[in-house]
Amino acid sequence: MKTIEDIDKSRVPQHVAIIMDGNGRWAMKQDQIRLFGHQHAMTAVRESVQAASYLNIKYLTLYTFSTENWNRPQDEVDGLMNLIVSALEDEMPMMIENHVKLMTIGEFDRLPEHSRRKLQECMDILKDNKGTKMILALSYSSRWEVAHALKSVVRDAQAGRLSEEQVNEETLRNYLVTKDFPDPDLLIRTGGELRVSNFLLWQLAYTEFWFTDLLWPDFRRGHFYQAVYDYQQRQRRYGKTEAQVEEEA
Repeated sequence: MKTIEDIDKSRVPQHVAIIMDGNGRWAMKQDQIRLFGHQHAMTAVRESVQAASYLNIKYLTLYTFSTENWNRPQDEVDGLMNLIVSALEDEMPMMIENHVKLMTIGEFDRLPEHSRRKLQECMDILKDNKGTKMILALSYSSRWEVAHALKSVVRDAQAGRLSEEQVNEETLRNYLVTKDFPDPDLLIRTGGELRVSNFLLWQLAYTEFWFTDLLWPDFRRGHFYQAVYDYQQRQRRYGKTEAQVEEEA
């Protein structure tokens, strides 16, 4: 694992996204229920937020609860909703100390009323912070996001606010729930799976991926630094040749 001293702080990614996978399998290894793994994942979240803050990374998006997760057993869903809220409240001093701003993307209205209210209270407390923006993807999936955006495009076209000639990549981007954030530079996925699981499909077009077999509850700050270090060893070409990129550097 790397330390913060190994990182070139002039070239850190502007936006890091994380698919936090492996909580259930970690719990099974401890002969515990799945919720036990979610509970012990909070240390990994804390260390990742702190690492992002120490590196002055502007955006950190955490895939917290997908639209597909609503299909899990009800007791696990209820436990997760309660855990998300209690963990945010417990970590409030850390987020205040590190000037973290809390935001969400997804079907916020689909969350239980208690969870929505508590989340909004946390966001209100942190709304003026100028440090890392921590974005929780809650009741989110990329296909839901694209369908939601297309409905808005059709509605505006039918109302005469949008013409066919105006529809391009930038126009569509402005209808996404992530329109106020830059696309991720780096995606971290734990748990050994090599897929993006319906997460930020549009936004990940040119993102660098970093996969690890490590289960999320075991993820620590040093692993985050390792991912950033490895990202800095890559050349991002965006369709150009290596020579073109080096000439522009």
